[in-house]
Amino acid sequence: MAVTLKVTHVTDVTGGGSGAGGTGRGSAGGPGAPRRHEGEWAVLRVSGELDLVTSPALRQSVHDVVATGRHSIVLDLSGVVFCDSSGVGVLIAARRLMRSCRGRLRLILPAGGAADGSHVNRVLGALGVRRLFDVYPDVDAAVDEESRPLSA
Repeated sequence: MAVTLKVTHVTDVTGGGSGAGGTGRGSAGGPGAPRRHEGEWAVLRVSGELDLVTSPALRQSVHDVVATGRHSIVLDLSGVVFCDSSGVGVLIAARRLMRSCRGRLRLILPAGGAADGSHVNRVLGALGVRRLFDVYPDVDAAVDEESRPLSA
């Protein structure tokens, strides 16, 4: 199974627009990716497998977003069905990058996060790194400044 990245770069909360997102192993959505206006947040939607072959695409997408000056990123992992140690490494590296630029990183796991026992959540928990991340149930909660993360 391939990883699909749909990257949403956001500049304001007015207007809209959409297009076809990236598909295929390691592809990343570019200018034609669906746009969701969430204020200062950039939302990267990831689906499929996050492994040795596909995780470099996510790493590059995070770096590309930061290079544009965005320092608030939501990684929507609700569509990820498999994640190995290289995928976890990319998540930890993204956290480190965001902290170094005084940014914010929020993750979305499948509905309920810890409650539903999603694969990504189990992997993060088994490796003892789940507590490092702010996890939210959906994009709306993740971009809401008043919303609290789910407990580890």
